[in-house]
Amino acid sequence: MKIGIGLPNQVRNVRPSVIPAWAREADDAGFASLGTVGRNAYPGVADTVALAAAAAVTSRAELISGVLIGPAWPAPLLAKELAGIDGVSGGRLTVGFGVGQREDDFLAEGYGPRGRGARFDGDLERFRKIWRGAPVGGGPNAAVPVGGRQLPMLFGAFAPAAMDRMARWGQGYVGGSLPASFVAPAFEAARDAWARAGREGAPRMVALAYFALGDGEAGKRNVHDYYSASGAEIAGAVVNGVCDSPVKVKEAITSFADIGATDIIFNTGTDDLDEVRRLAEIVL
Repeated sequence: MKIGIGLPNQVRNVRPSVIPAWAREADDAGFASLGTVGRNAYPGVADTVALAAAAAVTSRAELISGVLIGPAWPAPLLAKELAGIDGVSGGRLTVGFGVGQREDDFLAEGYGPRGRGARFDGDLERFRKIWRGAPVGGGPNAAVPVGGRQLPMLFGAFAPAAMDRMARWGQGYVGGSLPASFVAPAFEAARDAWARAGREGAPRMVALAYFALGDGEAGKRNVHDYYSASGAEIAGAVVNGVCDSPVKVKEAITSFADIGATDIIFNTGTDDLDEVRRLAEIVL
């Protein structure tokens, strides 16, 4: 199982300048991937900005958005943003998408939460055309440079439509930031959707877990703050899964391996740069 680490882009009031340093240290340490958490109505750093910063200062680790709220964006602008990040990284971006669940995250006029699933299905068609170099804006010009690629995509969420979207367009599934026992049914549903779609092989299964090794209580408070908008039950379940000791980190790896995860990304509860070293000493 590949082990990655999340960038602290959605820790409340994160110090933005720590993100490039975090990415560089994680890349040097040998983490397989660098992840982001996506939310707009929150005092953090946009996942596209964090991924671009990481792309510029790293050379090896895969970059994964886990997950970016696709339908909150105009499709051509998001397609261009993502192609640019991928190009800067040398082709290391994998885009994890979700359709969003919090109404306040839909900030752009005309791109609200109503009808977001159907709108996003159309966006996925447009992404592919734009990444192939199709003209945009009614003129002759493409949005992206020649020589780009079709970006690999992962999909999150639990609804049947999300699973079908993953099976049609994606390379795999991103689980919620919950303990393995909560995520196992979603992993199974993703595999079932993959098989029903006639896809060969098996989908990539990416697990997400939180960790806070330096100051566990501060990390748990930050995680609870982030998920409080999802309700007390979800916030409590996520907080209960925060890995605040080496034993809990290793238990998380084992429990997700047992349900077939191909990757696990440990998202951080704080922006303490020493957390990169602490986690690396346990898992690498």
